[in-house]
Amino acid sequence: MAEKFISPRNLRFLLYEHLDTVALTGYPYFADHSRETFDMAIETGMRMGKGILFPALAEMDKKPPEFRDGKVFVHPVAALVMKACGDGGWIGAQAPYELGGQQIPNTVMTAFRGIFSAANYSASVYPFLTTGAAHLLISFGSPELVETYVPKMFAGVWQGTMALTEPQAGSSLTDITTTAFPQADGSYRIKGQKIFISCADYESTENVVNLLLARIDGAPPGIRGISLFVVPKRRPDGAGGLAANDVTCIGIYHKLGYRGAPITQLALGDSDDCRGWLVGEPHKGLRCMFQMMNEARIDVGMGAAAIASAAYYAALEYCRQRLQGRPVAGKDPLAPQVPIIGHADIKRMLLFQRAVVEGSLALIFQCASYVDLSRVTEGEEKERFELLLDLLTPVAKSYPSEMGILSVSQGLQCLGGYGYCDEFPLEQYYRDVRIHPIHEGTTGIQGMDLLGRKAVMKDGKAFFLYLTEMEKAVAAGRAIPECAPAAEALAAAAETLKEVTGSLTGLALKGEVELFLADATLYLELFGTVAIAWQWLLQAVAAANALAGTPAAPDIPFYRGKIHTCRYFFAYELPKIRGLAERLKESGDGITVAMQPEWFE
Repeated sequence: MAEKFISPRNLRFLLYEHLDTVALTGYPYFADHSRETFDMAIETGMRMGKGILFPALAEMDKKPPEFRDGKVFVHPVAALVMKACGDGGWIGAQAPYELGGQQIPNTVMTAFRGIFSAANYSASVYPFLTTGAAHLLISFGSPELVETYVPKMFAGVWQGTMALTEPQAGSSLTDITTTAFPQADGSYRIKGQKIFISCADYESTENVVNLLLARIDGAPPGIRGISLFVVPKRRPDGAGGLAANDVTCIGIYHKLGYRGAPITQLALGDSDDCRGWLVGEPHKGLRCMFQMMNEARIDVGMGAAAIASAAYYAALEYCRQRLQGRPVAGKDPLAPQVPIIGHADIKRMLLFQRAVVEGSLALIFQCASYVDLSRVTEGEEKERFELLLDLLTPVAKSYPSEMGILSVSQGLQCLGGYGYCDEFPLEQYYRDVRIHPIHEGTTGIQGMDLLGRKAVMKDGKAFFLYLTEMEKAVAAGRAIPECAPAAEALAAAAETLKEVTGSLTGLALKGEVELFLADATLYLELFGTVAIAWQWLLQAVAAANALAGTPAAPDIPFYRGKIHTCRYFFAYELPKIRGLAERLKESGDGITVAMQPEWFE
């Protein structure tokens, strides 16, 4: 098995050359940090990834969680990872000092989480689900709730989760029925069920803190009546201990991949003794939960890109070692076999993988930088970063998720028959990566979010800010002869995106909302391909500028590979938007809308 699962060199490139993460230390919130502390975080993440997570990758897949006698048992590495992350301060690393955090930039912690996800995705979700849940409590919870729960979560002693989905509702949160009944002491009695909840019960954690959506009894229908609660598995008993809280795991799901983390079904209040505490204001829970959902969506994109990265490096190692065939121009059947990495089609598949992986990572890091900048800026500047982040979140979730499947598939293809066998990790990566287009909102939901909400919000302000960012990249590319062709292609692609967006919003203005959103997933695909092209041009510009200076000799192949992979993306991937654009401009024909259910055989 390949020991390399992600490139620290590429992570440093994204942090310091593609982006200027060190410039964040000029703001008071990040002033205590430096490139040295950022590098230390990357080095520590790699050490933990290689030493703790990666060695357990295959075993966690082969020995998934078990549900026995009403209890959930997981691989021992889950507790080890939680303790290591808690002891090292990594679960709460982004939080303010006064809450026990280290005020490390989100961009740096995105790299840290990416290392964990590439090393062992299942193991990585335990600590970083807890990060998201704790951040939600810090943002909207009362001081008492923060004091009660967050220190234990940051210490890795208590697990955090996000509990949204219900059996009858699925992704339609409008239809959730879990009910909260107000009690005289200010708590709420909770009654209902939740399904598909990651890590919501397992024996090796002291407690599980569920951030849960429910309706207060008598609340208005629809999303206007949803509130957010903290519902622990064990509630504080007032005497320094914990008491059972009538939160029962009634089963776990057995999955295609992502097998190392339990996906649970919870029964709440079967004995009428489940207590929850309101987080934020009544009936505004979904607005609060969107913070964690959006963070989780970007993390899902990172998880997909990270798994695709691990698959890429496993395929790359195999292709360098595997001898098979001879150059196609060779005539001597007795000539030595050559490593398959010399064959053009193998290089095409590897280029595709690198283009997807590093393009996806660049977009995710771009979003992470917007998180940091929106924290330390004010006024119009802050709004700009927040709008760009909102717009790009569904893209950062869905492009890596969908294209990560194809990328891992190409890695498996490089190995041929061996890729289909569990002697090599590609078959596990292929199964693991398949969850990402589904959880935290399916690709269809992301498409409707992008087209139906993000692209048109504030009269398209976010969309036009995004076009401006692409214009800046085009200008930078045009100034470098080697990047100029890609710059012109991106300018044309941006114009295509603008035309398609105008055509679709025209349907909405006519009141034809169903036609407007019918092909939202195709719009998301087009938008995502253009966004990755934008990121590849920015990376090529950074690499070309580095080559124009005095780069260290070992860095030269890295930079040349960056530029060549950019050329590949613009030659092989970006042209695919033409067919998408043609189809989207004809969305008014309503082919999918007109299809009748009874016509399916």
